[in-house]
This record gives sequence, structure tokens and C-alpha cells, in this order.
Amino acid sequence: MGVSLGSIQPVDVVILLILGLVQWRITVLLLRGPQPHLSLRLALFVFNVLFVLGWILKLIPALGGPLVLGSISLLLRTGTLEYGIAATGMLALYILIRPLRKRAAAEFNPGRRHLLTTASNLLLATPVAALGYGTFIERLNFQVREFDVPIAGLPQDLDGLRLLHLSDIHLSPFLSEKDFARVIDAANGLYPHLAVVTGDFISQRGDPLDACLRQVARLKADAGVLGCLGNHEHYAEAEDYATAAAARLGIPILRHQARQLRFGSAILNVAGVDYQPLFHKSTYLRGAGRMVVPGATNLLLSHSPDVFPVAAQQGYNLMLAGHTHGGQVSVEILDQTINPIRFLTPYVYGLYRQGSASAYVTRGIGTIGIPARIGAPPEISLLRLRKV
Repeated sequence: MGVSLGSIQPVDVVILLILGLVQWRITVLLLRGPQPHLSLRLALFVFNVLFVLGWILKLIPALGGPLVLGSISLLLRTGTLEYGIAATGMLALYILIRPLRKRAAAEFNPGRRHLLTTASNLLLATPVAALGYGTFIERLNFQVREFDVPIAGLPQDLDGLRLLHLSDIHLSPFLSEKDFARVIDAANGLYPHLAVVTGDFISQRGDPLDACLRQVARLKADAGVLGCLGNHEHYAEAEDYATAAAARLGIPILRHQARQLRFGSAILNVAGVDYQPLFHKSTYLRGAGRMVVPGATNLLLSHSPDVFPVAAQQGYNLMLAGHTHGGQVSVEILDQTINPIRFLTPYVYGLYRQGSASAYVTRGIGTIGIPARIGAPPEISLLRLRKV
């Protein structure tokens, strides 16, 4: 998730337009009246300048410029986006409950007027409360999810094989090494046969990549740890460094490469690819079909889940991916899950099937954009292969 260096993704333009319109509308509403107080005008001016500055700092790297590091820059970038999301929710609620507020203003009974006003104010505060919960509580609520993955024709010696899957770590100012160490400790308690990490070790240049890899190297699995790279290693121009640093720690990063692992008389062929850009569908998994081993159980590691149909066509039995964070902010309304990632890919979270092939998309560990998770807590995944 996120913007790429040298280009602005359409999703960023849409978000900017929506949040810009929301901020313009809020400004108009606050200034509406015969004579707005000078202090209000000054406060809105300063706030809008900070809002624009935050977006400039966020978009500079996408335009090919340097990433401005530092705590103030980070606070402005993330604060702008968090405020924009909360403000959008508050404005939407304000429009919906406007009749209630008008009714409260016209109510002659003081007690009833106070009750209606309090109820409307509490509703308006809901987005802020939800964002606060997602930032301070759910963001670090690491959950273990264990489940079975059916594989047609799975060899008997692979039946019950335990795969630990981590992704989207994003070790950064919003996920400390200490918190990530808790994830590793919990993962080691699952006793996997193989551990895999499907990219996005960090978020941007300057993040502690070496510290992240040191923690990943603590994973204990019978067949070791394998990984692939994500879009944020690409954006940070750290793909080669990450590959070399991981290799020194005994972690092979599979960049259009495959490793064959023997379990009893069965072979698990694990292939990995670099990040496959969403808007380059015509080149998805180009050449990856050559890594499929006939007669083996073929597992593909891909940061992007959108390549699943191609992987299934090429003969992979199972694909593990991340990238989506499970939407990161996900709301369920009338049994329908609503999150922004659904506009980009149908493979948001969970187990998917196509023919005899399966794919699992994890919610991942860290965050990007805003340091919050709502309805999509971070996940440590343990998959058990089952013969069907």
C-alpha cells in the first residue's frame, strides 16, 4: 500500500480530492454566520496551511522528490491523513443528523433539548473515538489465526505441514522493535515446519531494516525462513540491500527464485517473486511458470495478492500474499465488509480458491498511511496443509 517513488497512484489522487473537498466544506460551515470571530478565522487559516503542508510532504516522494525525514514531518504527514479520515466521518454524520440538531435547537423543553444536543454531539465524536481505539489499542492487538488449507492431491508426508506466514511488518516509528519482538515470540510458540515472510519489512527510507531482519532471524522453524520483497522495499530502493542483509542472517529472499524442501518423500517447491505492481497486470508473474516443479507441491510467495489467477493458471497449488492489511480500516454494515482496498483488488483478506489452487491473504502486522487499524487487527497466520 502507499505511493510509489516518481509517480502518484490514482488512489492517492482520489483520496486527496475527497479530503480536500471535506476540509473545504468544514471550513465553509465553521465560517458561516454574520461575523465569525477573528480568532476562528486565524485558527482555520493556520490549520488549513498545516493541512496543505502535510499533503505536500506526503506527495513529494511520489513526484520524484526526496522524502523529508524527521519527527515533525512524520507528524504532519500522518496527522493530516488521520485528521482527514476522522473529519470525513464527522462531516458525513453531521449531514445525516442535521435534522436532529435542528430539532434540538427548536425544542422548547430544556431537558429534551439538552438530551438531543448531547446525543448528536456523541454521534459526531464517534469517528474520533474509533480512530483513537484503532491507534492505541487495535493497532497492537496481535492475533494468532490458525486454519486448514485444503490441497488437492497433497502427498501424505505434507499432510498437516504447518506454515507460519508473516507479512507487512512495516517496522517504523509506528511499530517498535520491542512490539515486533512480541510477534516473533508468539510465532515461535506455534512450532511451524516452515516460516515465510511476504514483504514490506519497512515503510520508507530511514526505517530500521536491519533491526527488522534481526527479529525475523529469531523465527524458529524446522525448515527455516524464506521470504520475498514488497512494494516498500522497492520504494525505499532497498531491495538489493535487504536481500544481502537477510542472506547474512540465513534468510533466503526469493527474487524470481525457487527452493525445493524435502519432507519425508515429498517435495515442497517454494518460489518467490518481487512485488507485482497493480497497474501492470499484463506482466503479472512473467516467467514465474518456469519455477513450477512437476510432481511437487508448489507454493508461491508474492507480496501482491492480485496475481492469484495467474498463479493458479501456471500450476501453483498455494499462494501466500499480504499487501492489503485486510483493508486496515474495515467496517461491516449489513453483513457487507466495507474498506478502501476493495476498490483495488478482490483479494482483500482470507482464503480464496480458484479451481484446485488456493491463496491466503493475511492482514499483516504493521500499518501504513495512518498508524491505526479498525476492524482489521494485525495477524500472525499459521496454515496447516490438508489433503483432499
